Amino acid sequence: MSAEPEVQLLARCRRGDAAAWDELFDRHYAAAGRFIFQLASDFTREDVEEVCQEVFLAVIKNLIFFQGDSQFQTWLFRIAANKARDYREKQHAAKRGGGQVPLSLQAEDSETGLTIDPPSQSPAPDVELLNVERAELVREALDQIGEPCREIIELRYFGDLSYEELSTELKLNPKTVSSRLSKCLDKLELIAARVFSGEKSGALPSNPVKGHGPKGLYAR
Repeated sequence: MSAEPEVQLLARCRRGDAAAWDELFDRHYAAAGRFIFQLASDFTREDVEEVCQEVFLAVIKNLIFFQGDSQFQTWLFRIAANKARDYREKQHAAKRGGGQVPLSLQAEDSETGLTIDPPSQSPAPDVELLNVERAELVREALDQIGEPCREIIELRYFGDLSYEELSTELKLNPKTVSSRLSKCLDKLELIAARVFSGEKSGALPSNPVKGHGPKGLYAR
């Protein structure tokens, strides 16, 4: 990988240098994919690839507006979070609308005449279903919490940004970042408790209980 400073690489991209764009994608594509998968762990590899393509198309169209106030990858993650959220909403809308043709496991392949017998190294179906359901519940809680809490939690725990990076990206001083993140985690804990117990979302209490962290929530 080239050791060229990113600011110079971005300048080349803005000039339309195809090799620079290739280098930029090589540097950040895998990280964007991991971030997207963490945001929605029920995504398939194909889902992640499709979202990544949308993300980098958005980067190509909007790089001119990136002023370098934050790290490029942080800006990229914010785009990825929005694109992943849009993609999930489209998926859910499609599922509600139906229209999918079921595939029978007894159907014969038109070329070989054999029936489908897919091998699997995945966990048992009940374990896999439980993991997906829990990930969906955490995602539902994050969807309910709204902005700006959702953004700061996604960037901190899915994007793995430091407090200093959050401070720069969100234009807040580090103490404000710490305070806001703590309050948002308290709200998320309360919402998640309702979501996991099957309760409907209601108004948040004005003084949520302090001392809750993300570990217990994400380790369930």
